[in-house]
Amino acid sequence: MNGIRGIGVVVAAFLGMTACGGPAPEESSDTNQADRAAQSESVSSVGQANPLRDAYFGETHMHTAYSLDAYIGGARLTPSDAYRFAKGEAVRVDGEAHQRNRPLDFVAVSDHAEYIGEMYSTMVEGAPGYDNELLEQLRNLETLEEKQEWFTKYVVSSNRSATPQHPPFFAGSETVNSAWQVVIDAAEEHNDPGRFTAFVAFEWSGAPQGANLHRNVIYRDAHVPDAPVSYIDINREDGLWKWMAEQEENGIKALAIPHNSNASKGMMFPSMNAAGSPIDLEYAQTRQHFEPLIEMMQVKGNSEVHRKFWTADEFADFENADSIQKYSDRTFHKGDFVREGLKIGLKFDQKVGSNPFKYGFIGGTDNHNGLPSAVAEDAFIGAHGPEDGSVERRREAGVANWIDGKDLSIGSLAAVWATENTRAGIWDAMSRRETFATSGPRIQVRFFGGVDLAGEPADSQAMVEQGYELGVPMGGDLGPTGAAPTFTVYALKDPDGANLDRIQIIKGWVDADGELHEQVVEVAWAGDRQRGADGKVPAVGNTVDLETAKFTNDIGAATLIGSWRDETFDPEQHAFYYARVLEIPTPRWSTYDAVRHDLPLLEDVPATIQERAWTSAIWYSP
Repeated sequence: MNGIRGIGVVVAAFLGMTACGGPAPEESSDTNQADRAAQSESVSSVGQANPLRDAYFGETHMHTAYSLDAYIGGARLTPSDAYRFAKGEAVRVDGEAHQRNRPLDFVAVSDHAEYIGEMYSTMVEGAPGYDNELLEQLRNLETLEEKQEWFTKYVVSSNRSATPQHPPFFAGSETVNSAWQVVIDAAEEHNDPGRFTAFVAFEWSGAPQGANLHRNVIYRDAHVPDAPVSYIDINREDGLWKWMAEQEENGIKALAIPHNSNASKGMMFPSMNAAGSPIDLEYAQTRQHFEPLIEMMQVKGNSEVHRKFWTADEFADFENADSIQKYSDRTFHKGDFVREGLKIGLKFDQKVGSNPFKYGFIGGTDNHNGLPSAVAEDAFIGAHGPEDGSVERRREAGVANWIDGKDLSIGSLAAVWATENTRAGIWDAMSRRETFATSGPRIQVRFFGGVDLAGEPADSQAMVEQGYELGVPMGGDLGPTGAAPTFTVYALKDPDGANLDRIQIIKGWVDADGELHEQVVEVAWAGDRQRGADGKVPAVGNTVDLETAKFTNDIGAATLIGSWRDETFDPEQHAFYYARVLEIPTPRWSTYDAVRHDLPLLEDVPATIQERAWTSAIWYSP
C-alpha cells in the first residue's frame, strides 16, 4: 500500500471528543481553586482505571498569543483556542483553517510567565496599560523586520541578561494575575476527566548568558498559586525549585520539565550549582524531586545525541539542528545532550548518594502558533509565525537569533502510560517517569526490567502482566541485586504511519574509577536480517520516492517484541537502560515542501528520516 500520510495536521491521539463552552475569566481564591480541582477530578466520566495502564498522547510545551514572542509573530489563538484545536476543532492561523485528523488526549498550554501580564494589557481592551504608546506600536507592527527590531529592543536584550527586567509598558502585577486567570479558566473549561485532560501550566524561561535553561511547570490540578513566577522574578533554576517547594508546603503539586538542553551552553547538566559550589546531596535530591522529566526533542532539534560526539551510534545523525550554534555562542558540547547528562547523573549518584539528572523522557513542540502537537511531517507550516511560516523562509532564512529554517524539526510528541485520562492519572505517570517521547508518530512502546523476567516473552499482553508483577516499567528502579537483569520491550507502529525497523536498548554506566561508558544493543528488528560480528544489524532499506514524497510499507514490521539480558552486568556499578524504537525511512518535511512546490531538494539536510520513540530509562543503583 502507499504510505504517504494525508495532507493535514496528523498527531497522536486515542480518544475523540468535542469542545464545550465555558465561563468568562473571573477572579477566584486558592481555596475556590482547590475546591474546583477536587470536583473536576472526583469522577472519571469514561470507564474505570486500568491497572495495566493505557498509552495517552499529548503536548507539554506550546504557546499562544499570551506569549509575547508568539503574539509578535502573529499568533492570535488564545489558550482556549489551543485546547479546541487539540480536541479536534478547526482554528485559523494566518487566515487559513487548520484541523487535526486525530485529537490529543492531554495538553498543557505553557505560555511564558515572562511578559504574560504585558500581553493581557496588549489584548484586552480597557485593561491597565492598554493605551500605552509602546503597546499601540506592538499591535500595529506590520513587517517582519519591524517585529524583529521591536522584539530585540524590548525583550531579547533584557531577557538574556543576568538581570532581566520588565519592559517600560508593564502595568503591574494585577495584569499578571488577570492573564493567569485566563490560563486557569481555559484549562478548567476544557478539562473533561476520562476524555481530555487540560493542565494548568506555564513556562519559566531562564536564559542566563543566553543559555537555554527554560522549564515548563505543570500542575497536578487546579489548586495553583495566584500567579506564575518568571525569570524576571527568579534568575536561576534552583530559585525556581525553592519557589515550588514553598508552594508544595501549601498543598500545590507541580513538576518542571527542562527543554532544549542542546542549547544550554553546558549549563543543563552542570558540575556546580548556580552559586558556583559543588553539587551536593541536597541539590541532587531537590532537583530530582521537582524535575522527574526532560524534553527529548522539539522544533529546535533533538537533544538525545549528536553525530559529532557519538560517531559509533549510526542513528545519532537525527535532527541535529547544527545552526543553533550560529547564534548567541551556543556551541554544542557533549555534555549538552541528554544521554551524556544521564551518564553524568550516575557519577553524582556514585559520589553524593543521589542523582540530580535522573530524568525520564517526554516530548513537546514549542509551537508558537497556538497549535498543540502539530507534528505531521507532510503538513509542517513552521512553528513561529512569519519567521518560518513560508517555504522560502524555511529553506533560505529561519527563526531570528535561534536556528536556520532548514534545521527545524516538527517537534516531538509526549506520551504516558497512565491508569486513566485525568489530570491525576497523567500527572502521576509523569511524576513516576512512566513516559516516552516520539518524534511525531503515534508509536507505542512498553519497556520492563527485572531479574525474574522471562527471556522470551510469549506476547505483549503476557510481557506487560509479567513486567508489572516481576519487574519494573520504564522510569522505575531495579533494587540492588547480584543477578543480571533482563529487559523486555514491545513496540507497535502508528496505525496511520510507517512500519518499524528495529528496537535498541541503550545502556549507560559508571565504573569504580568514575569513568563513563555506554553501549547500544540491537534487540529486535524486522525481516530476516542478521546481526553482524560488530553487533550491528544492516539497514532495513528505503522505499521513499523522492520525486513524489511517497513511501510504501513493503519493508519493516507492524510490531516488534524482544528481550535482552545484560551479561556484563556489574552489581557494584550505577547504570541506566532505555529503549529506542526506529521506523523505516520516510520523507522529511523539507522533502514534502520541495515536492509540493516543485522545488529542488535541499542539499544539506536529509531528504529522508527515521522517525523514532524513546522510553524513559530503568535505573540501577548498588
